[in-house]
Formats: sequence, C-alpha cells, structure tokens
Amino acid sequence: MKVIVIGGGIVGLASAYFLARRGAEVIVCEKGSLGGGSTERAAGGIRTQFSTPVNVDLSLASLPTWRSFEETFGVDIAYRRAGYLFLARDESTASAFEASVEMQNERGARSEFLAPEAARAHCPSLRTEPFSAATFSPLDGFADPHLALQGFAAGATEAGADIRTKTAVTDIIPDSGSVCVVADGTRIDADFAVNAAGPWAERVGTLAGLDLPIAPKRRQMLVVDPERSVPETVPLTIDLDRASYFRPERDGTALVGGHFAVEDPDRDPDAYSQSFDLDWAVEALERAADVADYFGPASEIRRGWAGLYAVTPDHHPIIEESTPGCITAAGFSGHGFQHAPATGQIVTELVFEGSASLVDISNLGSERFDGDDGLTHERNVA
Repeated sequence: MKVIVIGGGIVGLASAYFLARRGAEVIVCEKGSLGGGSTERAAGGIRTQFSTPVNVDLSLASLPTWRSFEETFGVDIAYRRAGYLFLARDESTASAFEASVEMQNERGARSEFLAPEAARAHCPSLRTEPFSAATFSPLDGFADPHLALQGFAAGATEAGADIRTKTAVTDIIPDSGSVCVVADGTRIDADFAVNAAGPWAERVGTLAGLDLPIAPKRRQMLVVDPERSVPETVPLTIDLDRASYFRPERDGTALVGGHFAVEDPDRDPDAYSQSFDLDWAVEALERAADVADYFGPASEIRRGWAGLYAVTPDHHPIIEESTPGCITAAGFSGHGFQHAPATGQIVTELVFEGSASLVDISNLGSERFDGDDGLTHERNVA
C-alpha cells in the first residue's frame, strides 16, 4: 500500500506515523518546512470539553497517545494536565454548558459544572463577578506543539516514512480508485493521497476536482509577562462569551489569545501578516485582565505572532474518502493539534479497512454542506 500525505503539519505527520507503523509505504510532501503552516503557531491545547459528541470522541481517542507520548516517542512534549476552565457570562451560555457537561460525562469525559466561586479553586485570581457559571475537566491540559511535531516526524521516519520538505504538490489525478500526485514536477503513483494541508486544504482539494469549504482564518497570540505570575497549575482559561483565553507558559509568563473582530475574512495562506496587531494586543490584554487579576496595566508583551485556523462552516473537520483514492483530513477549526492522534489512526483505518472504527465519523463527511439541513455547530470555539 502506497500513500502520499500532503502536508507536514501535526495531522499529516501523525497520519504518516500510524500509516507507516501499519506497513504502508508513505511519502510526505510538504511545500515548506515541517509545521510551518499552523502547528508551530498553535497554543497546544488538549481538551475533552467540546459541545458535540464527535469532537469529544476525537479527544478521548487521542488522549492515550498524548499520555504515553514521551514513552512512545522518547520526546518530552511538556504535557501538563492543568485542565481547561470554561467561563460563561450569559445565562444561555451557562445553560449550554450544563447540557454539554452531561453529554461529555456520558461519553467518558470527567468534566463538571461549577458556580463561579467554585471555579476559583482552579484559577485563584479569577474575577468571579462577571460570570454566571463555569466548567472544568482534569483530563484537559496543553503541550508543546513544536516538540510533538518533532516526535511524530521522528517516529514516522523511523517507521519508514519518506518525509520531503520544500516539495509542493501541483496536481492530483484520481484514476479508478488509485491516484497520481505530481510533486515538484515528478509524477508519483499511489493507492491513496491524504489531504492534510490545513489552511491550504481547499486548494489541494481543488487539484483533485473537490470543493471543500475550508477557509483560512487569521488568529493571533501573545506571550505576556503579567503583573502577577501565572502558576503552572492554572488551567487554560476561556471566557467563551468574549472569545478570550489565556494559559500559563513558562516561568510565570502566559499565552494570551482570542478573536474579537466582527469581520473574519479569508486569508491567503501564502501571503498574510504573521505579526500581531497592536490594537488587537491591547484588547486581548484588557479582556484577560477582566477575567483574572494576573493581568493589568503593568503587564508587558514579550512577543506575539499570527497563524491560521482552517475553518469549516460548522467548526468540525472533514474526515472522509472524498473521492476514490483521495482522503481528506482537514478543517479542524483550531483543534487539529489535539485531535491529530485520533485522526492519524482514522486515516489509517480508511486506507486499510475502507471505514473508521475508532470514532464514528459519519457526520464528518463533506456532503453535510450540500443540502439545506441545519448543521450542528461546535460552540466551544475560541
């Protein structure tokens, strides 16, 4: 079995790893450098607190890989299970939280619904006054995306995968169940091509004659010296109604992010600003200060950057065999890092068995965007 994986981010390399371990001949084609799309600019969150069953299931199926990562790959990815703390201002959001927690627990996630005062046990400097409810799960946490990417890359190479950087795919030709990929002018015949191109996934799909509604959206992040050090035990904290979040980084610093603008235009993944906007940074710090008193006027920005989410209309990925020989694993809407282990295994199942058994992905096909039926949206998005 020969498989071409298009995209050298975390989803592509996780797929390459599990495919190669299963015995496939794997070639990874990355147009730039490994992780140069979204992975190297990710916050590294790993959580089970989603609002839809399939996203919870993808998280739970990924957790065993994250927990055993150092043992399996020999790489310490700075995995910390400090939890996620979701905060609701509006009563409607609080009501949705309560329903989500019930669903999450039914599926095996250990989240809990909390009053704001109880949430302070997890985030001692939380300003409780603006909030009506919270949820917390001890299964959640975060890790270093760069180190995880390197672990998957080394594991895939050791398993026999051929990883090629600066190798752009320029054409995909499905052919009676197999596929021909043209990369840097060279034709490569294979049984399958896997589109794991993240923000470029729509363009890659077009090469195979597919119309994939995956839009590159710009998101920004800061590394901040707060007024008061943020302990490493503080969870990744999300003010969902104001689309703001922060988490502890190293030595008391914090990552601060969020998307606040009403307009959210598509971006050209080959030509967008990777620097943060000053006006956005000021607002991001103000919003963080409204959540917890770690932040205030004396907080200082160390550095910042912008990256891309690959977003679908319902904030769920497309994972399917889109046309014979062409598998899509993209559109994770900011959740690709944490769901990469499960996705890599599902891609492997699609290649070798023709269907997925690890997680029920029947609702993740691109045909869901064809009709007039209402989509089920993931609500817990920051």
